[in-house]
Amino acid sequence: ATDRSTHLLLSLDIERPQTSIMARRLGEGDDEYGLEEDGEHHSLIELSEGNQQAPRRSGASAPAAAASSSSPSNGSSATCRWVSVLFLLALAGLYHLGLQEGKNEVKSEGDVEDVEEKEVPWHKKILRPKGSGGDGENVEGNDDDLSRPADPTPSPASMGSFTLDHLKATRAECEKVTTLLEEYYSSKEQTVAMLLNPWVEPWNFNDAPDDVSSETNRDRIDKLVDTMARALVTDDQKTFLMGGIGSSVMAGHDNCHYDSYESQMERLWGDVWKAAGMEFVFQNAGEGGGCGDSFENQHFCVKQNVSPDVDIVHYEWTYFEHGAAGKEHENLIRWTQMLPKQPPVQIFNTGILSQSDGELTRHYAKYGFNAFYMKTAFVNGGHDYQSEQTRKEDPINRFGWGQVGDGYHETTRYGELEDDEARKTSLGVVMRNWHPGPLSFQLTSDAFTYVYTKALLKALDLIEKDMSDGIDPREKWSASERPLLLKNDLPEPKQCDPEYCVVDEVPGCLNYELPTFGNWGPRVEDPEDDLNPYRGEAQKWDVWRTKNDLWYMVGKQDTSVFKDREDQEICRHLDACGGISAQKAKNGMVVFRLPKMEVGLVVICGCCGKDVGQSLFMNNQNIEISYNTVPIDRKDWDIWPTKKCVRILKRFPISGRESQTPTGHAYLAVKVLKDMDEPVRISHVITL
Repeated sequence: ATDRSTHLLLSLDIERPQTSIMARRLGEGDDEYGLEEDGEHHSLIELSEGNQQAPRRSGASAPAAAASSSSPSNGSSATCRWVSVLFLLALAGLYHLGLQEGKNEVKSEGDVEDVEEKEVPWHKKILRPKGSGGDGENVEGNDDDLSRPADPTPSPASMGSFTLDHLKATRAECEKVTTLLEEYYSSKEQTVAMLLNPWVEPWNFNDAPDDVSSETNRDRIDKLVDTMARALVTDDQKTFLMGGIGSSVMAGHDNCHYDSYESQMERLWGDVWKAAGMEFVFQNAGEGGGCGDSFENQHFCVKQNVSPDVDIVHYEWTYFEHGAAGKEHENLIRWTQMLPKQPPVQIFNTGILSQSDGELTRHYAKYGFNAFYMKTAFVNGGHDYQSEQTRKEDPINRFGWGQVGDGYHETTRYGELEDDEARKTSLGVVMRNWHPGPLSFQLTSDAFTYVYTKALLKALDLIEKDMSDGIDPREKWSASERPLLLKNDLPEPKQCDPEYCVVDEVPGCLNYELPTFGNWGPRVEDPEDDLNPYRGEAQKWDVWRTKNDLWYMVGKQDTSVFKDREDQEICRHLDACGGISAQKAKNGMVVFRLPKMEVGLVVICGCCGKDVGQSLFMNNQNIEISYNTVPIDRKDWDIWPTKKCVRILKRFPISGRESQTPTGHAYLAVKVLKDMDEPVRISHVITL
């Protein structure tokens, strides 16, 4: 009997039921541990019935078990059996008592040891799914939770990568910026007049919530605040990225590149984002007019000219538009909302405030659209430019070419620190010619920075409130929580062509001009690629770009200042003309693999000049253009959207071999048929 009892005790697999119970305690499924749901009860029932096939303890051999079961028994056998059962029940009771006291913990090896009960970390309480019955959560039917005291407000100091310390530091830097600007422009009232009011729709960050008349203002601010908040709390975003597309004004021509408004803004606003544990970068994709481009073709290339991950997009083509670019502005507003971060578009105009964009500014307020007018900003400060210019003695035209001083300051803030008087004077120029000088660029940088800093402060307030309420701000503001926009989510278009602007995809672009920071759409196919439908034919076109030296478009005044300085590289501009080129029949063709398209629009542009579309393509009988291996009749081409470009296809072909894509890709090929006196150069391939 003693031998039999000993065998029964040894054959009890206590570890299995303990592990199973503890797995349930921790919310883990039994399957993870390879356990049957009724494993514990099965063992106890078998033992209580004296089942001779009770499971063996790990390591017990079959012969040993057989020997034990065949041991001689006497009259005390039944008594020993009951003693064994009672003893086992006592052990089970002690085990459950220990479990109730919270003294056991499952180790990775399956062992059980005594530990102290630990409070669930506050962030796990917040992030636990609703209805899970976790600590502090009242689940319907769980009366015990009703009597629990509310959890104390958790400390938010370590919530995500954007901590409370980051928040406080960022707010402090924001306040430094607003204080700096309000002192520089004499008062808060004058700062508002010069930096917040010279927009098509002035910014009012103190709107009353119940003021219906200012609904569009609040919508526009909400978009900026949303943009800032998502950038701050998204753990894997380390850069706040802005991108500017535009003309030579955007590029900063006739100045050192260092003095462009984008570069000035990087320096003014950089410490704010550094305090947040991030970097602020402004991609300047401005290009001079010498390549022949305009807003009409370049806005198609927003996804390549600047990064598709941009947070805010700036646009400038003041001297090209003549007040008639509503269609292009609306295209850009709608297309950018299809980018990952749905960046707001804001326009920089060097002139006097106009309402040409008034309709679009109101119609797309919730997407952040607005336009800033630089000259109006100067006028709003109160200086009497008109009287100063028309007076009989010593008249001054502050906006005349090369004029130093704007009536408020004689040079830029960083110019005041210059020891070189020539450089200091150069930094005080308002207008170099039609291009702004450093002092005007400073005002422009200040205006955008002041608006964005105001929005950033509001974003910080919202994030701090979430933290104080014990809510992880990432649940609302993380980039992954941004609602996805589709083409039909946007309002009906006002001025753009619905076929091209009501789309779910941003146009694709292969732009050979510089600079570009984003992703190309079309690409040149490898001549030896198995999918290339022209494999085996000559494909020897070359990429070509202008070679600009350091002083390209810097201007004589700054060239003179910097020619002997060690830091002269800060003057170098980034833009250059370019294209892919061929002149001889032996060059054969260039084959472009086209990206996924929604409409079937295909456009090519030439370089260099504003009206080269006719000579390079339309009237050039020495080239052949094919789509999916089928030559396209040139009578179906047209000059579009500007005179340097030709539209090869308006939309997808609906019949014939050209409508078929057996490899899954569409291909555009341009072939040289005969030697030419001048090369043909393709600067852009645009698709939609």
